Amino acid sequence: MYKNILQSIQGVEIYPLISMMIFFGLFLSVIVWFFRADKRHLQEMAELPLDRTDTSDSSHIKLN
Repeated sequence: MYKNILQSIQGVEIYPLISMMIFFGLFLSVIVWFFRADKRHLQEMAELPLDRTDTSDSSHIKLN
């Protein structure tokens, strides 16, 4: 049923190619950004969840 519907659309064969080009372009953009990014900044962001230097921990509530 769906096969017949898709065959009736003019130019439907271009949609998978466009989708593949968008995916490939985004993938390459992320790869290029990763290799050009500042490594110190990436390391700092990676260690951020483990940083315990903040003494004002408000994640718990004290009840009296």
